[in-house]
Amino acid sequence: MAEIKLKTPEELNIMREAGKLLASVFHYLDGEIKAGISTMDINDLAERYIVEQLKARPASKGQYDYPYVLNTSPNFVVCHGMPSETQLLKSGDIVNVDITLEKGGFIADSSKMYMIGEVSPLAHRLVSKTYEAMWEGIRTVKPGATLGDIGYAIQQFAEKNGYSVVREYCGHGIGREMHEDPQVLHYGQRGKGLVLREGMTFTIEPMVNQGKAKVKTKKDGWTVVTKDKKLSAQWEHTIAVTADGFEVLTLREEEQV
Repeated sequence: MAEIKLKTPEELNIMREAGKLLASVFHYLDGEIKAGISTMDINDLAERYIVEQLKARPASKGQYDYPYVLNTSPNFVVCHGMPSETQLLKSGDIVNVDITLEKGGFIADSSKMYMIGEVSPLAHRLVSKTYEAMWEGIRTVKPGATLGDIGYAIQQFAEKNGYSVVREYCGHGIGREMHEDPQVLHYGQRGKGLVLREGMTFTIEPMVNQGKAKVKTKKDGWTVVTKDKKLSAQWEHTIAVTADGFEVLTLREEEQV
């Protein structure tokens, strides 16, 4: 049985602060990520901002011996793309930037898609529909709902729009550790799986492919790509289950409603 760590109101306040700081990292990068930048430049900019400006810790660096502070996953890279000095973004690319941050002993985790210059209508649609799929999952979150409800909502929306959902990777509980129980699948059946309770915190981070769901890992042991070399997109937020629904702890400025 999974050991679910319910967060106290005090702990949620710390996670809320970590989430706001992480949202500010993306706000900063919004002005920097454009054609011509290398993915290593993005990594270095984020690291300096987190450490020097926010006085926080990049939680990914050193986790599982990973040497960088973020993942950059362009085009047909599904997830866990490693930054590189030679990988320059160009007009037409789509790229996922996935960042974690620890402040006050608690971790926030979020990712955002960037569209570089003029992207194709098909790429734009994939990015947009993947974002909507994430929100379909988020909006099911409330006490008494199940993890299967989240996965079902995401899967149904993605497949209805002609896409496939990657099954090998999923969301996860988060708090003092980057990866806690439970695992949050992005496919599933209504009413199945763990019942959600107030105080749970976890990520929802669907990876949605333009083609088939099959993926493979490159020889570096990290980078995961689509087998058919078609585009993939991903968005991620850290979520808390509240008394009557959900709170997005990593909500960004442009998402405030």
